[in-house]
Amino acid sequence: MNREVAFGQTLEQIKRKGKGQGGVISAEEIAQAFAAFSLDTDQLAMIHDYLQKHGIGIGEPMDAFEGMEEADRNYLEWYLKEIALSEPPGEGRQEAVILSAMAGDAAAKKELIGLFLPQVADMARLYAGQGADVEDLVGEGNMALVMGVELLGALESAQEAWGMLGRQVMDAMDRLVAEHARNGDIGKMAAQRVNQVADAAKELSDALLRKVTVQELAQETEMTVEEIQEALRLSAGKIEEIEDANDRRKP
Repeated sequence: MNREVAFGQTLEQIKRKGKGQGGVISAEEIAQAFAAFSLDTDQLAMIHDYLQKHGIGIGEPMDAFEGMEEADRNYLEWYLKEIALSEPPGEGRQEAVILSAMAGDAAAKKELIGLFLPQVADMARLYAGQGADVEDLVGEGNMALVMGVELLGALESAQEAWGMLGRQVMDAMDRLVAEHARNGDIGKMAAQRVNQVADAAKELSDALLRKVTVQELAQETEMTVEEIQEALRLSAGKIEEIEDANDRRKP
């Protein structure tokens, strides 16, 4: 495997591990994960910095709201107050609820969802600042949690069930962040295409001292008619130097 690809995969794995451990990972775990790459102190420090920028503390959890946008912070503070339990359940009670939920008890499933909601909030905090709003992250996480409790019957232990729910929630948030990243890339590409067409249309229009047609612009550039028409659509027809076909039919 290419060294750069392997490094990227290892970095993603260690980031995910940190998120799964409540937003904290030890320097020893990092060093062990990257042992095969023979990194020096400065390179390891860069990895530490990368993880911290993604909300993962090295050795101890970071401030829950550090670096978070005000709107995200306000929502998360409100959400945590809304779901706060008057008296957190003991470990024995939590395990009993999980086992009952695994056995199919509807009331236990509902209670388990309530017990896991603070974990959803913690995970959403770790994904904050990566393109998706915390409110959307919490919403996706809660939906994954609701679906996850229906899949517990095939598991063997309470600990395994708790871990599975965590993975379900993280996977949902990963997908949401990835979707936002894709949409952002598509938006950038669209803006670049519109700007490219607008610049070419202005240059040709200035040379001809009039508006130009889509066909003329295609002939003078390496762009196709379809690409130019798509740029016009994306700009809502606001590339003024390109003649509107409807104008030609007006008396």
